[in-house]
Amino acid sequence: MGFFDFMTEDIAIDLGTANTLIIHKGKVVIDSPSIVAMDRSSKKIIAIGKKANMMQGKTHENIKTIRPLKDGVIADFEASEQMIREFIRSIPTIKKRFFRPSLRMVICIPSGITEVEKRAVRDSAEQMNAKDIYLIYEPMAAAIGIGIDIMQPKGNMIIDIGGGTTEIAVIALSGIVCDKSVKVAGDVFTSDIAMYMRTQHNLYIGETTAEKIKIQIGAATEELDTPPDDMSIQGRDLLSGKPKQIELSYREIAKALEKSILRIEDAVMETLSQTPPELAADIYNTGIYLAGGGSMLRGLDRRLSRKTDLPVYVAEDPLRAVVRGTGTALKDIEKYKSVLMK
Repeated sequence: MGFFDFMTEDIAIDLGTANTLIIHKGKVVIDSPSIVAMDRSSKKIIAIGKKANMMQGKTHENIKTIRPLKDGVIADFEASEQMIREFIRSIPTIKKRFFRPSLRMVICIPSGITEVEKRAVRDSAEQMNAKDIYLIYEPMAAAIGIGIDIMQPKGNMIIDIGGGTTEIAVIALSGIVCDKSVKVAGDVFTSDIAMYMRTQHNLYIGETTAEKIKIQIGAATEELDTPPDDMSIQGRDLLSGKPKQIELSYREIAKALEKSILRIEDAVMETLSQTPPELAADIYNTGIYLAGGGSMLRGLDRRLSRKTDLPVYVAEDPLRAVVRGTGTALKDIEKYKSVLMK
């Protein structure tokens, strides 16, 4: 058995719509955008991750950029398989190996996933030479990553706002008591911004620019204690067709995102209304935890706190909370057996 252990590598994967993170030997070894660039004629992958991300919106007709994951699940099977394979190959310790090691994997998946989507994730992992595959739900992984003791008979509420989905779950006794998954998250925020620029400023901007605006001046509310500076945006004028530049403030972005944030608020309230009374009492004392990249939107914690009358805490490294929890579960599979699906 010992010899075969030497031939096996343990990896934890957070397959995100926007970013893929991989933990190996307790360290985050891959943190890269989930995107591939493909040659249309030969169907060969030219670039993945950061390189492919730089090509987005700037390609000619022979090259297309693909985001293989949509709403947190695999949308393009072949592209996602090649992307994961390349990511795993580029892990330093695996790169040095003469032969392909067999893998033991823990992969996290959205809580609203269907059986068919689960199978797609599993098949994808099997192609990578994985002999043991475990799946874990994202909110559960986020809870472990934040440092919550999920085994306790105590209710905790987690909101994980990723790229494709917002996962809301109430967790107790290592299980999800009630949950809701809404397809409003980082990607929807980005398209809201692009749409707002078109309708309000007659300015056509690409996805990459909209993403930049979201990160630099994105806000969930118009009243911020420390507002970010205005930002200069360049794009194409829809009326004249010429390139043009405008100044944009965070208040306008708060207006652009209003509808989507209301949908997240409604989903949170709906989950709270389904929570058993004893667990609701616990949540009143512990508050709500936010994880995922979307939770970094300025003022979102305060806004949710106002809506629910509960304290809201953002995880200290929200982008990596899920993958860290997945890595913890991988380290101690025996302890977390109840939350892992084989």
